[in-house]
Amino acid sequence: MRTTTISQLSLTDIYERLAPVTAPSASSTASYTNWARTYGCKPQAIYEPENEYHCELVLELARREGKVVRAAGVGHSPSDLACTTELMIRTTKLNRLLEVDIEKKWAVAQGGIVLHDLHAQLAQHGLAMRNVGSISDQTLAGIITTASHGSGVDFGVFSTHVLALTLLLANGARVTCSASERSDLFYASLSGLGSTGLLLEIKLEVEDAFRLKEVAESVSFDAAVDDFDAIMTSTQHPRLWWFPASDTIRKSSSDRTHEPRTDSGDWFWDTLVGFHLVHLLLFIARYYRDLNLAICRFVTWLGRPPLVRVDESHKIFNIDCLFLQYTTEWAIPYKNSQVALREMRTWLQQEIASADGVRPHFPIEIRVSAADEIWMSPSYGHRTTWIGIVQYKPYGFDVPYQQLFRSFEAICIRHGGRPHWAKAHPMLPEDLRALYPRFDDFVRVLNEVDPHGMFRNEYVQRHIYGQDTNPDMYKK
Repeated sequence: MRTTTISQLSLTDIYERLAPVTAPSASSTASYTNWARTYGCKPQAIYEPENEYHCELVLELARREGKVVRAAGVGHSPSDLACTTELMIRTTKLNRLLEVDIEKKWAVAQGGIVLHDLHAQLAQHGLAMRNVGSISDQTLAGIITTASHGSGVDFGVFSTHVLALTLLLANGARVTCSASERSDLFYASLSGLGSTGLLLEIKLEVEDAFRLKEVAESVSFDAAVDDFDAIMTSTQHPRLWWFPASDTIRKSSSDRTHEPRTDSGDWFWDTLVGFHLVHLLLFIARYYRDLNLAICRFVTWLGRPPLVRVDESHKIFNIDCLFLQYTTEWAIPYKNSQVALREMRTWLQQEIASADGVRPHFPIEIRVSAADEIWMSPSYGHRTTWIGIVQYKPYGFDVPYQQLFRSFEAICIRHGGRPHWAKAHPMLPEDLRALYPRFDDFVRVLNEVDPHGMFRNEYVQRHIYGQDTNPDMYKK
């Protein structure tokens, strides 16, 4: 009996086959909101495919109706990167570890797998990701398509650990690409913002499971910045936490170890005081601005004692984000780190001293990554320092942040900064073209594999194609 292909199905048949994986219509309850509740949208339809066939059906529907399709994972991006008013694919059910090679140290996983689940499944095979960022709440596809990062001068962004990708293109073709096969598509997709195709499978370089020993201590801002290169090159995974109001930096060094795990948790200080009390104080500070400075000094005091802890790698890499927050992060050339940080300190001290100045929250996170050759990676061509700031939203309430972020961004831009792709930023094509030597190659590949713009939502249209889309249209 002849099998009917997707292209031979009627629209009615497509809708019927998608019915089991279709969320309620946007006019009723279907909606998307990111984790921090800072961006959201109401797509015309949201699909949660359970297999590749469902994905093919959604793309066929989009082709026939001329719709944009946007893939979204768990919604951690603090921007409108995943937002659309047309069709959305939630990849939460495409979440399996498909294949593992223990000897050759690689694994193949579906793009929708959340990192927490990937850690657990790799651990069953005695394996682990080589590097992990501050959180593991994102999907694997999400961190790959935004060139997200951890920390280490010898460790690139996560996309550098990818060996091959399998994509579903706008024309319905299922293709595999790597550094040696369809290399242009590979290098465009590794930091492709989900705009080259639907990322189905990722072949990832891994290593034997390992523990990390973290040693943390508080030092003065001057001591940390004066010794910046020595700090960042003396450990496998360095991280700095800067508390502007106290002019203090918490210096963290993490290295592989065979030492036994330690128990460094304290319910009273970590949960009751460090979370609940600080959360309440941040809420009160919405009405008494200068309380923010006192809270920063209090948290600095809480974290002043030196700390030594040993645990499984991802548990040391990860932190608790604690509270809903606005956040932005920029990557500047490593060679500009000291001068940029000192300029930021001067600016923040002026703000803190002024009665009308901004009151920054804390901490400012500082990490590093190795140079890479991924076209749209913020670390393309040079070692990079990542600097990220936050303004908390206690109990979900809004706080002032835009003036603070604009001033921070201006300093980063003056020092050659490139924005983190998952986070909101003001850069347009003319800005990005000057920062990324392969920008036009990236656009060329997008035009080749998606000539009608199926995967180009407002974020991509605005930042990559210069379309006049409202950057605030999806803000909550």
